[in-house]
Amino acid sequence: MPTSDALACFAPQKPAQARPGWVYLVGAGPGDPELLTLRAARLLLEADALVYDNLVSREILDGVPAHIERFYVGKKASNHSLPQEGINALLVRLAQAGRKVVRLKGGDPFIFGRGGEEVEELVEAGIPFEVIPGITAAAGIGAYSGIPLTHRDHAQSCIFVTGHLKDGSVNLDWDMLARPRQTLVFYMGITQLREICAKLVSNGLPDSTPAAVVRKGTTLSQKVLVSDLARLADDVAAAGITPPALTIVGSVVGLQERLAWFHPEDGQ
Repeated sequence: MPTSDALACFAPQKPAQARPGWVYLVGAGPGDPELLTLRAARLLLEADALVYDNLVSREILDGVPAHIERFYVGKKASNHSLPQEGINALLVRLAQAGRKVVRLKGGDPFIFGRGGEEVEELVEAGIPFEVIPGITAAAGIGAYSGIPLTHRDHAQSCIFVTGHLKDGSVNLDWDMLARPRQTLVFYMGITQLREICAKLVSNGLPDSTPAAVVRKGTTLSQKVLVSDLARLADDVAAAGITPPALTIVGSVVGLQERLAWFHPEDGQ
């Protein structure tokens, strides 16, 4: 059993010790505010400047103290409130002004969150920083939708893939992705979903391979659509599902109906 000393780190009075002139790249997790790490929650109380993305849930933002100045720098398809170069410059400017800056990102900063690009800019400018990891969307949404990303009977590996490259294409290693006994998780792939499914099938995956799209996973607005590669794009279009959403491909998706436990439509 854990001792009281071992649990002392959970004491709510422990300060986050955010420092002026520092930038904290913080993962907000997939949406449910209770999935924030303790370190992330404490820094959100200690900051005096919050720079946040479109994927940070409203529930998390509602818990941020009102006195903290907020800077929205969210990105949606073909609609960036501030280009990445501008975000980098904003972080540097705020830190140089002596602010305690939390750069809050949905999921994990270093998994398709451009955290590496922002850290490079901070290093170049001589700005001290810390990176606080978060639960990435694949892990959180897989858990809340009832889809285990790995399972001894189904998947020997799990691959995280961006469905939208920097040049706007989906020019991926399809031969590698279309191998059996693995789970694929596509981030930011809804607008390219039809092409993704077609490429996977043309490179060897059966069109009957189970596939799912989960929108706003881990939140009370979560919607799970289960289909297969042959029908997924049409089913998503018919259901009117739009980003933000995650696509999961592989036989583990076939477990979803039996393993699902989170039912927000029932008030759970």
